[in-house]
Amino acid sequence: MRPTGWLAVAWLALLAVLALTADVLPIAAYDAPAGPPAQPPFSTFPEFLGTDGIGRSVLSRLVHGTQISLLVGLGATVTACVLGSLLGLLSAYLRGAVQEVVGVVTDSILAFPPLLLLLALAAVARPGVGTLVLSLGVLFLPPFARIARAAALGQLSRTYVLAARAMGAGHGRLMFRELLPNTVAPVASYAVVMMALMIVVEGSLSFLGVGIPPPSPSWGAMIAEGKDFLYTAPYLVLVPCVVIFLTVLSFNTVGERLRERLSGGETR
Repeated sequence: MRPTGWLAVAWLALLAVLALTADVLPIAAYDAPAGPPAQPPFSTFPEFLGTDGIGRSVLSRLVHGTQISLLVGLGATVTACVLGSLLGLLSAYLRGAVQEVVGVVTDSILAFPPLLLLLALAAVARPGVGTLVLSLGVLFLPPFARIARAAALGQLSRTYVLAARAMGAGHGRLMFRELLPNTVAPVASYAVVMMALMIVVEGSLSFLGVGIPPPSPSWGAMIAEGKDFLYTAPYLVLVPCVVIFLTVLSFNTVGERLRERLSGGETR
């Protein structure tokens, strides 16, 4: 990979380590005051990012917010990827009525404005990580279904599929042993990019107050809480914004590099 790719991987690896070790790091609790309100960065150590408007550690809330953002991004992406890929594979292989039903389901989901649908789901369901993961997973499964269907259709006429069918392979083997492995490449590269979108959507919902409920930290909620101090303590907005920017950029960079490596590649 190019240097930008390695930098993106390094940043994502750092976030993963912080998310996994957040509870054992020698930092203050994210929901308790750690010093005077709006203490500027680099005033104390290890709370070198300062404190928010009520004295909570910005570093601690940022680190624990990494747990939530990565958990929601990964969980929602895996949910959308698994459900969408399965629907796309069934649609491409079975055709007929199954293709029509899958088309109606995906088109119906795409017909709703995403933000309005998420706000409606947040209003009727109990807010939390599980609700966000399931809601985002269902909302963003249509792109995965279309990518998996297109990839499977391109493989149905290949020699190895025809040979397996001629040898008496059943539907399950043809779908999950022959077609599925050769649809992984485009789906995997898109999934990495989709994780960036999931993190942005989660941050947007938390900013609007319908995402992760307080006092659990979230990057979007940190921006919402810091906007009232934008002129007196701009770092309260700048720090989570920079982290979101670097994370989304890194996921997009890794996804693009992965697409370049996997494009045209097959498992056979």
